[in-house]
Amino acid sequence: MGFLWSLIIGGVIGWLAGMVMGKDVPGGIIGNIIAGFIGAWLGSLILGNWGPVIGNFYFIPALIGAVVLVFIVSLIMGSMRRNRNRS
Repeated sequence: MGFLWSLIIGGVIGWLAGMVMGKDVPGGIIGNIIAGFIGAWLGSLILGNWGPVIGNFYFIPALIGAVVLVFIVSLIMGSMRRNRNRS
C-alpha cells in the first residue's frame, strides 16, 4: 500500500508542477508520476530534505524540483518543435 500511495503523491506533485508552470507534462498520468519522482530527487539535491512529508516525499522540495523539471522539459520540447518546423 505504501508504494501505491507514493505513486499517487508523485502523480499529484507532477500535476501540480504542470499547473504552476501552465504546461502539460508529456505522457499524461505516467508522465506526472515520473515528474513527481524525478522532481522529488532533484528537489532534495537542490534544497535538501525539509518540510512536510507526504507519501515518503518531502513535499515542498519535491514540488519545487518538479517545477524545475517541467520547465527544463518544456524548453527542450519547444526547441525540438522549432527544429522540426525548420526542416
